[in-house]
Amino acid sequence: MIDFKSLNLAPPVHKALERLGYETPTPIQSKAIPDVLKGRDLMGIAQTGTGKTAAFALPTLSHIANNPKDPPKRGTRVLILAPTRELAAQIEESVAEYGVCLPWLRTMVVFGGVPISKQIKKLVRGNDVLVATPGRLMDLMNRKDVRLSDVEILILDEADQMMDMGFIHDLKKIIPHLPKKRQTLFFSATMTPTIKRLAGQFLTDPIQVSVAPPNTTAERVDQSLIYVNKTEKQELLSLTLLDPDIERALIFTRTKHGADRVVKRLARVGLEAVAIHGNKSQNKRRKALDQFKAGEIRFLVATDIAARGIDIEGITHVINFEIPNVPEQYVHRIGRTARAGRAGRAIAFVDKEERNYLKDIQKLLKVTIPVAPLPEDFLKKVKEINKRAPLPKPEQPEGYQPHQDPRRKKYKKKRPKSASEEMQGEDDSSDSKKGKKPYKGKSWGNKSGSGKSGGGRSGGGRSDGGRPTDRKATEANRKWDKRDKKTGTSEQGSEAPNSSEKPRKYSAEKPSWQSRDKAKFPKSKKRPPRSGNDNTNRREDGAKSSASGKPSHGGGKPQPKQKWAKPNKPGGSHSGSGQTGSSNKSFKRKPRSGGNSGRR
Repeated sequence: MIDFKSLNLAPPVHKALERLGYETPTPIQSKAIPDVLKGRDLMGIAQTGTGKTAAFALPTLSHIANNPKDPPKRGTRVLILAPTRELAAQIEESVAEYGVCLPWLRTMVVFGGVPISKQIKKLVRGNDVLVATPGRLMDLMNRKDVRLSDVEILILDEADQMMDMGFIHDLKKIIPHLPKKRQTLFFSATMTPTIKRLAGQFLTDPIQVSVAPPNTTAERVDQSLIYVNKTEKQELLSLTLLDPDIERALIFTRTKHGADRVVKRLARVGLEAVAIHGNKSQNKRRKALDQFKAGEIRFLVATDIAARGIDIEGITHVINFEIPNVPEQYVHRIGRTARAGRAGRAIAFVDKEERNYLKDIQKLLKVTIPVAPLPEDFLKKVKEINKRAPLPKPEQPEGYQPHQDPRRKKYKKKRPKSASEEMQGEDDSSDSKKGKKPYKGKSWGNKSGSGKSGGGRSGGGRSDGGRPTDRKATEANRKWDKRDKKTGTSEQGSEAPNSSEKPRKYSAEKPSWQSRDKAKFPKSKKRPPRSGNDNTNRREDGAKSSASGKPSHGGGKPQPKQKWAKPNKPGGSHSGSGQTGSSNKSFKRKPRSGGNSGRR
């Protein structure tokens, strides 16, 4: 049997393995480490939980130990790219553990969600191993705070996701900054033919190491699925988590809001859980993982962000509350259990809408997942679960106030009153009792009555305090008021009525100037055009309107388009159409002479 001594690792690295209690390498480690020590490019495919991190970390540290030199300023000797923050942090911890016997070793991890200024300060001194996510590394490169010209080894963990559409563009921008003479390592649990072709663009004469058929799950994972209605999934989850055999469970959902919703509904039946997804801050994500690792919380609800490389001991069950729409994600999800030779169980809840996703998963795995029935007396047990006491709300310190956006108004928007509410108690006496000012409507033309006695409009004559009871009528009245304020006329064009005159009738119909001028200018008869000098006619019309107090165009109707009038003959008068020398005939303007006349 092969042991770590036969792999020719550097003495400091082998000493660290003895401290950690590692004696026998896994299949992927025994096959990959010799080729990596020779400096060959490698593509490693293995199931999750088989030690892929040690397969590239151990030979990398041996290379650093056998070739000691100062790390480059603002640079690194080894660059490791990971798709998620949690996986990047876990890789950096593993590298630090394996290099504990190299006191001068400098390692660092950079990812988003934390202040970039602290990361820049650590990058200035230089590092031997830099673990990063593509997004934050691109930010540092754009700021020119990191240089990649001294990279000797490039490692991509979870290469299938790194080469996916979400990361391929970042990788194409990062690779040109690296030296052409370098060693490149790809490691993943799944590898499709398309991803394999893309990976060939970044590898030079690679060696492919595979310890299991691609896209296969661990043998020790006991898989099963349960067909259930979508509305009953939450009750089935609560009933499943009450099983005493479940020591620690990882629950996967497809969306971020779905994860938060599952946590809230579990709290209603007295089950405590925490959620981890992309909308959580980095501190909350780290705190949730630490609580789950320490055993303070037994249930962790997560999206696929936690399905990549997270190594947590003691996970006995993985529950797919919603099965993934990408078949490869299923392999990574259930790989969180049955790690390091332990046994585990994976349960999937499948509704009618997810049957097609299930077919794709079984086609990828080339395995038919066995179907388990619903628990006996399911409906009866659901009623009992719903009677359980919910979790108490967390205690808040004294003087705690929830955060409120200062831009948000503190008062609530008042609901507009209905017609019946307007009629009830809207007289002046009720307003004066409440300490409010009495309602004052707009005056009717003249300001003879402001509405203090009689309420509202002095000329309205209504008994409801001057306010219309219909909302449409209210809008119509406002438009009439604006109109009358400009022209100083009433509906018939005369002066505004006094309070002694007949009350004005209001209607909900939309008023328009066309309806008022129909009697003067019916459709059959057009208004005759002006003749003679337009300026003179306008002056005369203005004088008439000022004398009569009426608008010159008969209630505001726009004038028809005037045709061009023939100019007066020489010697004629320009005073108007009734004098000699003027002409009432009209003519059309002649087209311009030249090349442009043909375009008209």
